[in-house]
Amino acid sequence: MSRFGLLCSVALIASAANAQYQIVKDYSGETFFDDWNFYGNFDNLTHGNTNYLDDIDAFHDKLAFTNDAGNAVMRVDNTTTVNAPQNRNSIRISTKDQFTVGSLWIADIVHVPFGCSVWPAFWSSAVEWPAGGEIDTFEAVNNETMSTMALHTAPGCVHSPNAVQSSTLINQTDCSTEINNNEGCTITNPTTTSYGAAFANNGGGVYVTEFAVGGISIWFFNRSSIPSSLQGNASSVDTSTLGIPVANWPASNCTVTEFFQPQQLVFDIALCGDFAGNAQIFAETCSGICYDDYVLGDGSNYDNAFFEVQYVRVYGQPGELTVIQSGAPRSRALWSVVAVVLGVTVGTIMAL
Repeated sequence: MSRFGLLCSVALIASAANAQYQIVKDYSGETFFDDWNFYGNFDNLTHGNTNYLDDIDAFHDKLAFTNDAGNAVMRVDNTTTVNAPQNRNSIRISTKDQFTVGSLWIADIVHVPFGCSVWPAFWSSAVEWPAGGEIDTFEAVNNETMSTMALHTAPGCVHSPNAVQSSTLINQTDCSTEINNNEGCTITNPTTTSYGAAFANNGGGVYVTEFAVGGISIWFFNRSSIPSSLQGNASSVDTSTLGIPVANWPASNCTVTEFFQPQQLVFDIALCGDFAGNAQIFAETCSGICYDDYVLGDGSNYDNAFFEVQYVRVYGQPGELTVIQSGAPRSRALWSVVAVVLGVTVGTIMAL
């Protein structure tokens, strides 16, 4: 059997499986930051006005820490006076491990960054971008009242008109990074408590992302509407109990195994840049000039520019390899997933 045939077999087997997931990774408490890499560079990705600190400086400057409630905090510097042409310090972290198709991740977030010039996101990306795809679970800018969800891929992946989802706010349907200034196939989360002060005042909420062969789905639950199946230290999750997702990209119009490779989870807080700093978008909710009137100065603009996260948990389907540990050869790890599902050795598959 060819490798293509094997992958097809895997897809058929996986699609027939139920939506039951078992926990494989827990980021929480004092050890939350242990398995994340800090970017440690200026924002050379989105043309923003941030310096992303490394772990040593981030902990020293209290831009990354665990608070008295045991929650992880990641914030923009709000105490330093910044003068032109300097940028302001912030945080961008990504998981050391990667997670394969057939996984699910849950983020319980108490507070998200907001305010003029602020561009926060919780998302995932393949090491090879854009060939390996990107999933944006939460993203918002400035003083908007609703967050967005999106995919960014190589050409050929689109949002299906038959997608089963609760949001009717579909901004773009083509996921290609090569069109629409890389806006992606973006869906707005219709609840006004999905971002900003309203999110914080409601105690935050829970985001659930399913990265499956049959498609990609994202749920959002306000603190008061979190399903009982997600409360407490849930060791397993059945997505059939979660109801209709806010956003859904079925594989019928975007073959997940073709457009997505194993994903690393990412938190970041950018300032200005291609999105928040876009003059037209900025003017929708803010006045003045993004960099001049907000990034520069004493930092008081950023008192609300922080993530507070209770946990991030990753789940996988029983019998599958979900976690590709840092440093593992990606090609062999990918075929390990095939081997586990088909019940053969990796050597047998690699020899085909």
